[in-house]
Amino acid sequence: MKTIAVVLSGCCALASSATLAQTDLPGVKVTAPLYSSQHGGYLISGDFKVDPRMSSVVFPAQALVQGDILSIEPTSLQDDEYLVLQECASADCHEASIVRVWTAGNTGGADTRYNRVQITHENKYFIWLKRLPDASGQSCGQSRLKFSGDTAECGSHFTSFEQISPPLVLIPKGELAAFHRDELDKAILSDPVQVTQQTHEGSTYVVTYAGGSIARIRRMHATSGNPQTQ
Repeated sequence: MKTIAVVLSGCCALASSATLAQTDLPGVKVTAPLYSSQHGGYLISGDFKVDPRMSSVVFPAQALVQGDILSIEPTSLQDDEYLVLQECASADCHEASIVRVWTAGNTGGADTRYNRVQITHENKYFIWLKRLPDASGQSCGQSRLKFSGDTAECGSHFTSFEQISPPLVLIPKGELAAFHRDELDKAILSDPVQVTQQTHEGSTYVVTYAGGSIARIRRMHATSGNPQTQ
């Protein structure tokens, strides 16, 4: 027992020395975590990653909270591609809610405000890319008037979706969806597009999907000195 007491005493002495050594180190104030920068009263972070269990899902390394601004700028989207931001709609995330969907026709252009999402509550958010049947140049619906060849133009992309669905499922609704129902029934069950590359350009996370589409993602969190936080 005496030997064990001596060993324990020695271990405690080493632990105390290590603690003392750490305490004596000069203090370092970190103002911007890895992949982050500060600008205009915001901490701008590109700290996102691909879920190791699902190579098609991008999520923030730190949970988004109320007041955050999520900037998602897709480029090179094809006509049949839909970039989706979903959030969990149940505690076990067996259901998810659509936050926003981007297509080749509404990526914001010069107006970057469209690509910014105001986070109103803390939750689990995730980003993924889906391919649906190409609807370019399609029209749908019955003739507006009997004996008339006119049809209702539905547009070139699906724009309306079921708000609640299983995660990683995008279900178009509306007239254009009804016109493509058989094709959609098969496409809805297909897997999202896989991520082929991810990198950081300073405080911007850049993800590339199979086929070449790219999304540039940033999280903007107001610092304590920003008037918006007071």
